Amino acid sequence: MLLLNYAHPLTEAQLAQVAELLGAMPELREVKTQIDQALPLGPQVVALADAAGLTPAQWQPPLIVNPPGLAPAAVALIAEIHGRTGHFPTLLRLRPLADGATTTFELAELINLHALREAARERR
Repeated sequence: MLLLNYAHPLTEAQLAQVAELLGAMPELREVKTQIDQALPLGPQVVALADAAGLTPAQWQPPLIVNPPGLAPAAVALIAEIHGRTGHFPTLLRLRPLADGATTTFELAELINLHALREAARERR
């Protein structure tokens, strides 16, 4: 299993939570993400996907994505990945924990986007 992280670096505790849920530690690829709001988003998202350094075979599931925090970039990146794989990736979702004077983040869930899509099709 491959985890592509397009957000802030994941902590050891977060990675341990992912590994516990999966039953194994995924291979992690950290992809530095910076969006220039003055430029078109499409080419920047293509560059983000390319920056993962994956071959066409490596783009095939199982794939987990921790998307960028900027919503338009996250949505466009998921569309780019779907185009490359023919499938939706699994989405990593973190949630904040108010822990005293600081805020930390923990794994909230892994979301099977394909399952969400299939369930939505039943509601057409």
